[in-house]
Amino acid sequence: MNTSGLSPQEQAKKRAGYKAADYITNGMTVGLGTGSTVAFTMARLKERMTEEGLLIVGIPTSIQTTMRAGALGIPLIGLEQAEKIDITVDGADQIDPEMRLIKGRGAAHVRERIVADASTRLIIVADPSKICSHLTGPIPIEIIPFSFSHVIRRLNEMGGMVTVREGVKKDGPVISDNGNIILDYTPVSIPDPSALETAINMIPGVVSCGIFAEFTSKTTVIIGEESGPRIIGLP
Repeated sequence: MNTSGLSPQEQAKKRAGYKAADYITNGMTVGLGTGSTVAFTMARLKERMTEEGLLIVGIPTSIQTTMRAGALGIPLIGLEQAEKIDITVDGADQIDPEMRLIKGRGAAHVRERIVADASTRLIIVADPSKICSHLTGPIPIEIIPFSFSHVIRRLNEMGGMVTVREGVKKDGPVISDNGNIILDYTPVSIPDPSALETAINMIPGVVSCGIFAEFTSKTTVIIGEESGPRIIGLP
């Protein structure tokens, strides 16, 4: 694996992403997460398709991933066409010691949650900076536009700080692939991620928040450390 020319962080992402591709076997349906670390997994899958004749189909979690898979020649199907998803490979923004996650910096966490829930196994790939002693936020939250003022009011009542995610090189808020608005919520603390996940998701108008606390029993985390990939959870 050639990592020359990459920054140390990108090298770490490549180690994790390439290792995740080793878990994929012939004939699998693979959920393809969104983000720069999963991009390395997809690149390695393309290499294996060329070198080994690996046959897979992917289910993308975003328009970005769809475009990336198309450029690599990875065949895709829709979620409705899949009888099952064998493995989903995805990234995370924070990972605590119990493998609970915060996701959604790429505004794709709603589709990522659906695909993760439909998967037999979830592999999370990350560089070491994503490991933390406890989740802190900010927590991405996708909301329907009509609920904007109501959701912000409810989050303010819960304490902490709420901001509307603004676009880069675009005036106004970030709009998800689903046509919704993305908020970023930093609570005072997160002593119980599962409880906070439920509380946020129960606010009318919230589509889904970026806390992923329900998938730990089927999760493997791969951290791309300098000495090699470190595996946490299921081998």
